[in-house]
Amino acid sequence: MEIRELSITGAFEVTPRVHGDDRGAFLEWFRADRFTEATGHPFTLAQANASVSAAGTVRGVHFAELPPSQAKWVTCLRGAVVDVVVDIRVGSPTFGAWEAVTLDDTDRRAVYLSEGLGHAFMALEDGSVVSYLCSAPYAPGREHGVHPLDPAIGIRWPARARDGAPIEPLLSEKDAKAPTLDEAQRSGLLPSYAAVQEFLGTLRG
Repeated sequence: MEIRELSITGAFEVTPRVHGDDRGAFLEWFRADRFTEATGHPFTLAQANASVSAAGTVRGVHFAELPPSQAKWVTCLRGAVVDVVVDIRVGSPTFGAWEAVTLDDTDRRAVYLSEGLGHAFMALEDGSVVSYLCSAPYAPGREHGVHPLDPAIGIRWPARARDGAPIEPLLSEKDAKAPTLDEAQRSGLLPSYAAVQEFLGTLRG
């Protein structure tokens, strides 16, 4: 597999080598040794999640309080999604920036985002299945969100589904009520870049 760091530090695109024949395909979609080589620290698997989404569904922008926050290794097992990493770390050189990677059942790419980063995606096909490996278990009192349509972030969500049909963002009630990035920062919800770096240092130590 090829692991490439994105423009946001702590986020990586993972492109596996897919071996296919008339029977189907085989690939390695996670390798602990390659992960440690790329990030400088091990990945501790604490929980594995899966979601099934209709075309147009937007989930996120989600993040968890630090420590321990929640790092994620995300891939799309069926269908297609546009996966988005948002830098919500106050004081980061790329604070407020975002980067998108298409995850689908053809190229089988994955995205890794470290603790302290925000995560969202939009499904491009009905029944799209996204799988997440998480470094920490879900903790409702520590989970937060930023509005995925916040114009200050300016995520360019697709207007067309995988089949070319028009789509519009479909949000949960919770995500629709999420604060903007500025509101989240003023309320003290966002992690600081320095705190995230310090926490990652403990993982490398």
